Amino acid sequence: MLRHGQTLDKENISGYNSPERVLFAVIMRGLKSLAVERRKDSKNRVLKEGEYQRANGTFEYKWRDRRGNRHSVYAKTLQELREKEVDVLRDVLDGIRPENCKLTINDLYENWVRLKRGLKDNTFQNYQYMYRQYVQPDFGRSKIVELKRSDIRAFYNHLKDECHLKTSTVDCVHTVMHQVLELGVEDGYIRYNPADNALKELKRAHANDTVKRKALTLEEQEIFENFLRQPGEFNKWYPIFTVMLWTGMRVGEVTGLRWCDIDLEKEKIDINHTLVYYDKGQNKGLSFAVNTPKTKSGRRVIDMLPQVKEAFLQEKRNQEEFGIKCTVTIDGYTDFIFINRYGGTQHQGTLNKALRRIIRDCNYALMDANSGDSDNLVLLPKFSNHSLRHTFTTRMCEAGVKVKAMQDILGHADSRTTMDIYAEATPDLKREEMNRLGAYFSKGSGQT
Repeated sequence: MLRHGQTLDKENISGYNSPERVLFAVIMRGLKSLAVERRKDSKNRVLKEGEYQRANGTFEYKWRDRRGNRHSVYAKTLQELREKEVDVLRDVLDGIRPENCKLTINDLYENWVRLKRGLKDNTFQNYQYMYRQYVQPDFGRSKIVELKRSDIRAFYNHLKDECHLKTSTVDCVHTVMHQVLELGVEDGYIRYNPADNALKELKRAHANDTVKRKALTLEEQEIFENFLRQPGEFNKWYPIFTVMLWTGMRVGEVTGLRWCDIDLEKEKIDINHTLVYYDKGQNKGLSFAVNTPKTKSGRRVIDMLPQVKEAFLQEKRNQEEFGIKCTVTIDGYTDFIFINRYGGTQHQGTLNKALRRIIRDCNYALMDANSGDSDNLVLLPKFSNHSLRHTFTTRMCEAGVKVKAMQDILGHADSRTTMDIYAEATPDLKREEMNRLGAYFSKGSGQT
């Protein structure tokens, strides 16, 4: 036994029998090896704890997370591996979850679909359609840990330049992508959202590509209305387009109108819902739905102009004459005013197709009637359902309706939206306003 203060050395080994000397030698040799010898790679570089060189010459770094689960990263060179180790350390300090290495955008998307709330059904369905159509098949397979901002920008450029999508469509895709990736940030899978400001440059580059909807001039509007009034194939469309033209209602608000929403005696229209037509996804087809207005200001009561009241009455007479009745119930709503010959509701696609035929045949009739004076011939331009809303707004501007009243009639939540449309007044109106302004200042200065 060793006395107090005595240490194991060559001098006192002799006091032990042979097995004891052997054991002592083994222990000392092991301690010396741990203290001096370090693992090295094939180039004789000392490897840190957790670093290993694999049989094929590549490198691996192993570590355990807070739960004790094992994780690894790999690299071709030791320098590259240590750069990844820094990222691992940063992720650990920031609370980034290590299992993100295999997580794809599609994985995040499935979680987003499961958790998302607060969107109207048609909006949510549209977002899902955009993602499934343009992101999921290819780009959605990308691992989120490898995503860079430049990757997102390149993807948006691809959609615009090679897939020939409108900037507004790419913007819709971006809305979904940003929300999906933001969920990855919130759950600790990625440090930042690579979709942040990813669309800014593309929108700026194509700012002038968007063709603004133009209102019909007063002359064009008169041509359109007169053509619909004539007996014939297109007269059946007169009521619905007249209501759109002289109320400024959105197409979904008009197609969703029920007979109980209008009061012909008091000449009032109660706009309290909208009819939408959307893709249900996963090859389930298209479907109608009834939604409440997008904003509080969307719910409103507006007055009927005489031509609007007459349009409702004509629609009622037409349905009675041909024995047409509403046969559908959508989300508990029925007895819709504007229906097709089968009793079903109208939708935007059908109305736009009808407009294209009306414009075509109207212009043919105008050219046939004015073949001798084609230089001064006014033809109908191409326009859509929503152009009728802009046309009504323009007529209100020309009539001098106050902006606040216009905002309430149109159901705009923000007066700036109304002002933007107001700013697109017709050249004649602008000229009149400038003349009025000039006359005012001339009067003030004493000039005649």
